[in-house]
Amino acid sequence: MYPSPVSPTLPAATRVYHQVKRAILEQVHPGGTLLTEAEIAEAAGVSRTPVREALLRLESEGLVALYPKRGALVLPVSSQEINDVVEARLLVEVHAAGRVWPRRAALAVELAPLLGTMRAAREAGDVPGLMEADRAFHATVVTAAGNRILADLYHRLRDRQMRMGVASLRLEPVRMDHAVHDHAALRALLRDGTDADAQRWTGLVRAHVETAAGHLRGLA
Repeated sequence: MYPSPVSPTLPAATRVYHQVKRAILEQVHPGGTLLTEAEIAEAAGVSRTPVREALLRLESEGLVALYPKRGALVLPVSSQEINDVVEARLLVEVHAAGRVWPRRAALAVELAPLLGTMRAAREAGDVPGLMEADRAFHATVVTAAGNRILADLYHRLRDRQMRMGVASLRLEPVRMDHAVHDHAALRALLRDGTDADAQRWTGLVRAHVETAAGHLRGLA
């Protein structure tokens, strides 16, 4: 039975889509796994028709490749995908970092509960939970920059970042501690920094993304 993160009142195809997608993003179904319609239908408690619809939607998002009469192959994360995501993150996040510095005090308050969620997830050993809070932390900074188009672009990177991040943290669990430490340092500088620390802040954001990139490149 798949864990169900969505309302059971949603259409079956939508429900299966979210359930299978969550399993892929959280590495329950890692890259290279071959899923069959019958297995998914049984686990989700539905017929094969909504499963087919869900798999077509996942294929359109680049998460699976469909093979007639065989099933759906969960696509591994490629080195090109990692490089593309890292490049997009650097462009968006470093730009956003420069824009938010004048409103750093309010942003530090907004980030406090997300940092708390990261710490709680670390204590519980909850890798997906930590990654969700990690992504929300960065998305909050990007949103605070006030550019809706860039915020929307960043939001569309979320699934790819989630999948890569979970895989990376599971390979090196000690990085959960590093992630919490790094985000605490980012928030501390927002809370305690002065006007003279603006370049230090953007440099810290860049270094954080580049450090994460180095770990992600070990996946491909």
